[in-house]
Amino acid sequence: MKTPLKATLITAAVVAVLVVAALIYVLIDRSQTPASGDGSSPPEVLRESSHVLDDGGEGAVTVVEFLDFECEACGSFYPIVEDLREQFAGEITYVVRYFPLPGHFNSKNAALAAEAAAQQGRFEDMYHRLFETQEQWGEAQESHAALFRDYAAELGLDMAAYDAAVSDPATEERVRSDFEEGRALGVSSTPTFFVDGEIAELQEWDDLESAIQAAVNGGR
Repeated sequence: MKTPLKATLITAAVVAVLVVAALIYVLIDRSQTPASGDGSSPPEVLRESSHVLDDGGEGAVTVVEFLDFECEACGSFYPIVEDLREQFAGEITYVVRYFPLPGHFNSKNAALAAEAAAQQGRFEDMYHRLFETQEQWGEAQESHAALFRDYAAELGLDMAAYDAAVSDPATEERVRSDFEEGRALGVSSTPTFFVDGEIAELQEWDDLESAIQAAVNGGR
């Protein structure tokens, strides 16, 4: 074999080996990359930081809702959820996570208000207030952050602490991490419910109740 041809073939072989090695590295790197919103661990339906409205205790069915406070469908489900929380009291642990949709002007503002209230132990109070008043501010194309601040004042929150929390980048990051983890879990719309870690497929209004009832019965 002539030397130039031999050198060319060797060079081509080396390049091929390097390409294969690079591909293997990329595949391994991707397989080891966490899929969660914060990039630190695999996505989980329930986090220690998630807001628990009802704690059913050990053995209870866990229901997690990814919601947008401005979402009309979430507002429609709100009274259904409240009925189910009462119906299955002591049998379910009910958890709420943020999923503010980009198309809703005030969804993130509402989530920030709820998270700021949560830092004072008043998440559920703000949760109720936001859904009960959704018709007043939902679908608006201007900020209603001042209105949400009024709600905080009406709830008797420490307003200096509330203002500091709303403006703190860590509060926005807390909301964003829920959203990103929701996307990693397959959430694309609101409300999305997980019953014992599985997405509940909802076609009718009573499908959520049926999914919860089946999970409760399955644990007996």
